Amino acid sequence: MGMILGKISVETPKFEVTHSTKDYEIRKYGSAVVAEVTYDPAQFNSDRDGGFMVLANYIGALGNPQNTKPEKIAMTAPVITKIAMTAPVVTQSKGGGESVTMQFILPSKYAKAEDAPLPVDERVVVRDEGEKKYAVVRFSGVAGEKVVAEKVEKLKACLERDGLKTSGDFVLARYNPPWTLPPLRTNEIMIPVE
Repeated sequence: MGMILGKISVETPKFEVTHSTKDYEIRKYGSAVVAEVTYDPAQFNSDRDGGFMVLANYIGALGNPQNTKPEKIAMTAPVITKIAMTAPVVTQSKGGGESVTMQFILPSKYAKAEDAPLPVDERVVVRDEGEKKYAVVRFSGVAGEKVVAEKVEKLKACLERDGLKTSGDFVLARYNPPWTLPPLRTNEIMIPVE
């Protein structure tokens, strides 16, 4: 019942808020181990979330884990989606399609990538991710393309207004499963800043 009502009961990354305004927070995140898959959504019938099942199979969320141990790995939140942006709301990769990277942040018990089980599926990459600093805006509801684009543009405008420089493309962080009631979902737009 808690998942339907938006309760987040899994491990989430630790961060320090270094600055806060009415429009956004600046957060410093420590290093983490991530499992990720990069794909063209056309591989999954234009589903930007198509990589979710690949990663869920790696950790064993829906059955036997597809890793070399095989070891079940606890689900964490958020699920991270990075979309290669060439211009606002226009996405392209070298092949003319869109490139999406989906990440699961692995539980903190994995201090380094080599501590985590190796994936069986060669599309899954397990790697260390260093400390990062993000400007973050939180919102509820369904994180559809239009809403995400509006949130990204507003956050970029606020950062520019405040003289902060971005250092990469935005990240969409979703904390709840798809069956959570939309008004109770937790989503964040995160833009790396210098």
